[in-house]
Amino acid sequence: MNKNLYKSVPVKSSEITPEHQYLSRRQFLKAFGIASAGALIAAACGPDKNVSPTDTSNIDSTGTINDFSSNSNEKVNTFEEITNYNNFYEFTMDKSSVATLSKDFQTSPWEVEVYGLVEKSKVFSIDDFLNFDQEDRIYRMRCVEGWSMVIPWLGFPLSKLLKEVAPRSTATHVRFETLADPDQMPGVKNGFYPWPYQEGLRLDEAMNDLTILSTGLYGKVLLPQNGAPIRLVVPWKYGFKSIKSIVKIELVDYEPDTLWSTIAPREYGFYANVNPDVDHPRWSQRTERRIGESGRRDTLMFNGYAEEVAELYTGMDLSVNY
Repeated sequence: MNKNLYKSVPVKSSEITPEHQYLSRRQFLKAFGIASAGALIAAACGPDKNVSPTDTSNIDSTGTINDFSSNSNEKVNTFEEITNYNNFYEFTMDKSSVATLSKDFQTSPWEVEVYGLVEKSKVFSIDDFLNFDQEDRIYRMRCVEGWSMVIPWLGFPLSKLLKEVAPRSTATHVRFETLADPDQMPGVKNGFYPWPYQEGLRLDEAMNDLTILSTGLYGKVLLPQNGAPIRLVVPWKYGFKSIKSIVKIELVDYEPDTLWSTIAPREYGFYANVNPDVDHPRWSQRTERRIGESGRRDTLMFNGYAEEVAELYTGMDLSVNY
């Protein structure tokens, strides 16, 4: 893979929205008037009706902005669009109903076990996650179904978490697992799917700086429909790789099974890299529908992040690695 064949198309935050909307962890906490990270996560069971997602006039802005973006005519999707159009099959297959069905989902207390081929297995709490320096990342999100959004995430590079557990030299991949709780997640009662939801990355993909664990979006704590309290974001891949409500992260020495590649390997391969030249067996991937826009737009190779990630796939035939 010659990275010079592709160009990244960054989304300049200064061109699409005022910088003060994207908050560092300090302003993130201040915006809610919450003294502890534990109390912050307790608020994730529902939106704070007294705080507008874009009203940050009372906040002194010194947030850390990571300037990966699209071109200047791309706008960040609204908070309402991002939180009311969701794929989360553990709750329902109906995108417009996820927010309602997940509104009472309990995200505190929450623990994520990180284990496997590591020197220092560890169980992380939400407070542990929020103790990582939080960064704002404005990323495109491209669904394999042919729709897309631009989302201002809050989070930190997955590599920082992995360095804390010290992967062994034999580790080659990272396996992720979502909570599967039929008492809270009605969709888990659907026996067609091999719950729990599992996903995976190669270790070098996981260590790439673009790969983040997200704790929030739009300067607000993640809501359940968006994968609270902690989710993966891998912006150059189709959205089903970005696993939500994570409870386990395992370092392994094999390519792990994933839910979608287990169900339909011809349609959902392990790599799931956004490639407009490779059609889904049932529809074209050359264009996409941006939520909130009329018409369609061209799909970008690696979702616009080619210069940062194309080298990861040198020598691979991406036409067969859907």
